[in-house]
Amino acid sequence: QVQLVESGGGLVQAGAPLRLSCAASGRTFSTYRMGWFRQAPGKERVFVAGISWSVVRTYYADSVKGRFTISRDNAENTVYLQMNSLKPEDTAVYYCAVARPGATNWFLSAMDYWGKGTLVTVSS
Repeated sequence: QVQLVESGGGLVQAGAPLRLSCAASGRTFSTYRMGWFRQAPGKERVFVAGISWSVVRTYYADSVKGRFTISRDNAENTVYLQMNSLKPEDTAVYYCAVARPGATNWFLSAMDYWGKGTLVTVSS
């Protein structure tokens, strides 16, 4: 049974850093794309950051470029999201996801497995 478990969320002040982790189990995902998405209250879930299986390429939403960094440890089956210079508008539930084999985009429909999410709240 595949499981993705996010951790690291919490309440922080604007400008502070936070690091999210997503531990995968039930399968080895070293050859799959993995990504982070977020859903703010009353809004749709959107792509935040993604990483290829080879760790050669990373992808970011314009809203987080230069502030967030995605990384992965294939040996640990874990993906991370380092978030710096957090803003109140970054407040959301953050989800990690594993892309379908062969996926070439970061649409929600391209993701195969989802975690349950971790809440990040940024106060002003």
